[in-house]
Amino acid sequence: MREVPGGLTTVEAGMWQAFRAGTVYDLRGGDAAVDDPHGGAPWGPERTVRARVVCWLLLDGPPALAGRVSSLKLTGVHVTGPLDLAGGTVEPYVEMTGCRFEQEMRLPEARFTTMRLLDCAIPRLEAARVHTEGDLHLPRCRVPGGIRLTDARIGTDLLLNQAVVGGDRTGRAIIADGISVGQDLQAEMLHAEGELSLRSAQIGVSLSLRGARLSSTGTRNALNAPQLTVERTLYLSPAGLGNPVLTSGTTPARGTLVQRFEARGGIRLDDGRFGDSVDLEGARFLLGDAEELSLRRVQVPELRFLGDRPERGRVVLSGARIGNLVDRTTSWPGPGRLHMGGFAYENLVPQDAFPLARRLDWVTAATAEYDPEPYERLAAVLRGSGEDEDAREVLLAKQRRRRETLPLAAKLWGYAQDWTVAYGYRPGRAAVWMAVLWAAASLAFARDDPPPADPERHPHWNASLFALDLLLPVIDFGQVGQWQLRGGWQWLAAAVILLGWVLATTVAAGVTRTLRRH
Repeated sequence: MREVPGGLTTVEAGMWQAFRAGTVYDLRGGDAAVDDPHGGAPWGPERTVRARVVCWLLLDGPPALAGRVSSLKLTGVHVTGPLDLAGGTVEPYVEMTGCRFEQEMRLPEARFTTMRLLDCAIPRLEAARVHTEGDLHLPRCRVPGGIRLTDARIGTDLLLNQAVVGGDRTGRAIIADGISVGQDLQAEMLHAEGELSLRSAQIGVSLSLRGARLSSTGTRNALNAPQLTVERTLYLSPAGLGNPVLTSGTTPARGTLVQRFEARGGIRLDDGRFGDSVDLEGARFLLGDAEELSLRRVQVPELRFLGDRPERGRVVLSGARIGNLVDRTTSWPGPGRLHMGGFAYENLVPQDAFPLARRLDWVTAATAEYDPEPYERLAAVLRGSGEDEDAREVLLAKQRRRRETLPLAAKLWGYAQDWTVAYGYRPGRAAVWMAVLWAAASLAFARDDPPPADPERHPHWNASLFALDLLLPVIDFGQVGQWQLRGGWQWLAAAVILLGWVLATTVAAGVTRTLRRH
């Protein structure tokens, strides 16, 4: 049995014995203000250990006492010097609560079973390619110099709840590009003063940023997570304030005091893949004029776009593929700040009064220049849900928007189609115009008594049938060629024929468009 080696201080010797016994080594004094690891009260030699002794225990510590499991459980301890476990394999369980670290913690390429750092003050955490079989917990820790977890492999959960993290020299607070988390990544009520980077991250269950406050610096994004994969749900939604420990990982009950998700700076989720949903309930996006909430080419069964309307910046959904789009009228930005080219969604699930006129304004806001695709997508979704009349209104709005881009002659023809049969989307209007024109022409021709073209063989003069023969350009009732019109009656007949062709052509165009849609 190995005894306590020489050269250790009394405090370190006590830590050594606690390690062998697997018990908590608690050096707190009982005064909450003094014991606060983030406060200014000095911690003297009576609660100080050297980082190299901690590393010694973790990498080559003594065997456990009989019937015990060795582990390092420190509370209220001041660790001096750099704690460097780079490339090491740490088998004992590690849990440090309310501890202060004098210098950065270096864990690149280290391997742990489980490591929990709770409410600790750490100048910086360098842990690129760290590997844990179980959890890595950092709740309520304060890390002013930033955290690096690039290409880390976390076996179960990564917890950053209520952590306060500052930015490094490049303006990034947490760099976790390429990280793989076996189950949940929870960063609820995280406060990051710098970019949270999750490029190409893989999350096995859900990613929760409920109640987080993210702030970018310089040209960085607040959240930079292109090609992010989350097997279930990404939460950028409120967190309950009643008991953050008990409510962590859950949606707050109605009436609970909450803290909403807030991002000061751009959000980039381009090419993300989400198994269940992306939840933006109540989120605040404080964007600069050149910044974006970007969801380009995102694929997700449900997008809950229920945050506050961004007052500046742009919302970009170009190329996204969504199943259910759950939204509110008050969540979308105004004209010129919404981009939806190639945006596909299958169902609309509005959470407030979202009349068709407002939905058309939504499409118009996304098309500073005429683009038929958003109109056609909206019409297809409405038609798929049985709202055929609304779908026709959308396609009529598309034609009217297109008309404004045409040259004068085509624009005038467009107005004629709109005025007569609404581009074929209101075919009943054509029947009304046909009836009105037929009645007017019949009354007019009833006042004429033209001579027959062939005095020997001719039908009886019928003004109504003659007017109908003029009005319908395809059907021949055998009337027009039987009579000789003179003077103004010839001009009237020509006008009726012309108007008949206009109506017939417009109706044919509308029927063709209808058949093409079906």
